[in-house]
Amino acid sequence: MHALDGIRVLDLGTYIAGPYCATVLGEFGAEIIKIERPGTGDHLRRFGTETDCGDTLVWLSEARNKRSVTLDLGDPRGRELLRELIAGADVVIENFRPGVMERWDLGYEDIRRLNPRAIMLRVSAYGQSGPLADQPGFARVAHAYAGLSLLAGEPGGTPVTPGSTSLGDYLTGLYGVIGVLLALRAREATGRGQCVDLALYEAIFRVLDEIAPAYQQFGFVRERMGADTVNVVPHSHFSTADDRWIAIACSNDEMFARLSTAMGRPELAAADRFGRKASRLEARDEVNALVANWVATLSRDEVLARCRGSEVPAGPLNSIADIFEDPQFAHRGTITRTDSRIGPLSVPDVLPKLSETPGEIRWLGPGLGADTDEVLGALLHRTAEEIAHLRDASVI
Repeated sequence: MHALDGIRVLDLGTYIAGPYCATVLGEFGAEIIKIERPGTGDHLRRFGTETDCGDTLVWLSEARNKRSVTLDLGDPRGRELLRELIAGADVVIENFRPGVMERWDLGYEDIRRLNPRAIMLRVSAYGQSGPLADQPGFARVAHAYAGLSLLAGEPGGTPVTPGSTSLGDYLTGLYGVIGVLLALRAREATGRGQCVDLALYEAIFRVLDEIAPAYQQFGFVRERMGADTVNVVPHSHFSTADDRWIAIACSNDEMFARLSTAMGRPELAAADRFGRKASRLEARDEVNALVANWVATLSRDEVLARCRGSEVPAGPLNSIADIFEDPQFAHRGTITRTDSRIGPLSVPDVLPKLSETPGEIRWLGPGLGADTDEVLGALLHRTAEEIAHLRDASVI
């Protein structure tokens, strides 16, 4: 049994944000029918490292558990087939620019008429309304517009994209999962679906802790702080004697006192030294230097052992090579190895872990249109002859 058994999702999205929402739903049992353009498919198939099967590693990992169906939505016959699929769907996910679905007579009001119980998730750069609604955008633009990129990097240096990842896409996808699950729960009571409207920049802005109230109350504009954290010290990265890096996070006075003991300098946590957070913030450079000098005398493993022995939150700055050798990752199965069209492949495992209805990876990203005939035949009752005619006309 899976938590979302019996839920059918139509994934019309491209790239990451909307499709990632569908991926997570599919990991927990939802049936995901991925609608792609004939001949080319989702651009995600060519985003990332190419493989011998013709699709990228990103596609193989992130299109897991999906069934690929090709439909030309620019053709009225393709749109009609999609309408038939919508009539039997629980969720429709799209991330076209606002207005595209409406031009196809497939906006939310159209979908609601076809299927009042359907939930529509709409993902775009700036949302479905507002002066920028019709503008394109990707995660990098969302990171910048929402205020994150200006905070990332060294003081006075070039702002950077955190981790060189599509963080905004994945966060938006997760908020999409929340929205869909909330809408499904509401549907149990009302019998009606609803529209979930998400903007990439909003998902980023929502996780920037107190940046908004701090500006509203005090006019404080946070700047780039490198590895440091604005409200606590020491809360940074430090270089070890063996040229490795370690993260130490002391978020309150008690943690700093434990760190001082681990350093063999308990007097640093005295009230007249750095025992209070306000004192540490005022002497940020001095406190960081004390910790950095101590860390620099020890190997990474020695620092970790002393911090963990004193219950100080600390951890290594792992590369992916480190992660593949890490016993905690191995014990939790955070990386799993499964079959794919290019052979065994290591990919991130399903999250979160549920005790009674766990998710699973049933297969990795499918070939383009691999399930078109099956879906059109089983769900829309098209004959083999009708399907062949649609293929000859390039509708599928």
